Amino acid sequence: MVKLVNFKWQQLILSLSCLLLIIACQSLYPATNPDAKPLKVATDPTFVPFEFQTADGKLKGFDIDLMNALASPAASIAKVAGFAVQFESLPFDGMISTLQAKRVDAAISGITITAERLKTIAFSRPYFKAGLAIAVREDNQNIKDFNSLKGKKIAVQIGSTGADFAKTIPNAKISTFNSGPEFFQDLLNGNVDAVISDAFATLYAIKNGKFKGIRVVADLLTEEYYGIATPKDSPHLDAINKGIAALLSNGTYKQIYQKWFDAEPPQLPDS
Repeated sequence: MVKLVNFKWQQLILSLSCLLLIIACQSLYPATNPDAKPLKVATDPTFVPFEFQTADGKLKGFDIDLMNALASPAASIAKVAGFAVQFESLPFDGMISTLQAKRVDAAISGITITAERLKTIAFSRPYFKAGLAIAVREDNQNIKDFNSLKGKKIAVQIGSTGADFAKTIPNAKISTFNSGPEFFQDLLNGNVDAVISDAFATLYAIKNGKFKGIRVVADLLTEEYYGIATPKDSPHLDAINKGIAALLSNGTYKQIYQKWFDAEPPQLPDS
């Protein structure tokens, strides 16, 4: 009889232990909707701090946090339509054509909303206010503004709005690169006179000491807005817009913005 009682107590303790383990696992890894549809999202993990890969291969950055927040039940897309985000690494200059071919459902990679791009793809409501800046070596005192760039060697990223802007500089010699780290290094090596790139990415790189010896010149050259890009007539666009609105209203967007930029986020337009 004693042995039977002990056996029952052992069973009870084991059952309680299993229950506690299940609860702990659920708190660490919240249950996902088994019927959630995969949402293939392209990103170029070379645009620090918006998207980059850690040493162990994990994706991090402002855009990554935003997209993951959009897919969380607390915000939005998963709640509205049942999506499970699947990131796919893709070079920036190949994103527009990939969206046109509908090989991915969306793309997030600091993609500026422009009239030209809207001819072939669609965009969500703006999720980030940005702009282009001129970066030079710290010892360069000759380049002070747009007019100072005439005839200079300029580095830009392929397919970016910086590359489009550089074409308006008279007699400029333009060098194109696949990523920011490449053209910043070329600037430090003295192969180009200046870089035209996203102001926030440039300031972040300088602040974190990855590119010492570089400074940003004068005011922003442009005012731009980033959007989540999708193919034309995307069935997911409405849910994405509702998700962004939810993150803006519930304070999640502000938390993500302050995490990466240590500042108050600016007001964003609805469209």
